[in-house]
Amino acid sequence: MKGFIREELRFSLCGLNCALCPMELGGYCPGCGGGEGNQSCALARCSLEQGGLQFCLDCPEYPCPRYDGFDEADSFVPHSRRKQDLARARELGLEAYLAETEEKRSILEALLKDYNDGRRKSLFTTAAYLLHLEELRSVMTSLESRQELAEQPVKERAGAAAELLQKAAERRGLSLKLNKGRKRGELDHGNKTGKGTGY
Repeated sequence: MKGFIREELRFSLCGLNCALCPMELGGYCPGCGGGEGNQSCALARCSLEQGGLQFCLDCPEYPCPRYDGFDEADSFVPHSRRKQDLARARELGLEAYLAETEEKRSILEALLKDYNDGRRKSLFTTAAYLLHLEELRSVMTSLESRQELAEQPVKERAGAAAELLQKAAERRGLSLKLNKGRKRGELDHGNKTGKGTGY
């Protein structure tokens, strides 16, 4: 959107975690307020009307009716938890939140570089986004300690990484499968227990 420019491109105006978004990772999106390529966005227009707020949570009217039904689909995982991520950034402080995100992104990049057999990008991206940083660190430590994996074909390495990530998710009652469409009122990630919503 013309005139909509932001300094922080890792975390969007509305709470989208751009640093862990597949579109940004693939080079398909410049990030919220990152220049050409940004599509028309009602929230960006609202930000400009409010004097150029960097985050919706800085607005006295947040969360406004624009956020009704905001997190009901998760074809891109960060889309499913924007309000929660804004709350997390407020709780930790933006710099601490972004430092955590950067470490998660480094882990995700390592998974994609060394353990992706061409079929695991969605799973790895989902795991990096939903799992706690400590859980991701533990998975990477386990993978790196298995020296025999370095000699295995990428398919074997991918399977080992996927298994560890799935087990970490299951321990917290999380699903790493995306729900591209969801009816109003269904819980996050198809998890009827509601356990899929916490950090």
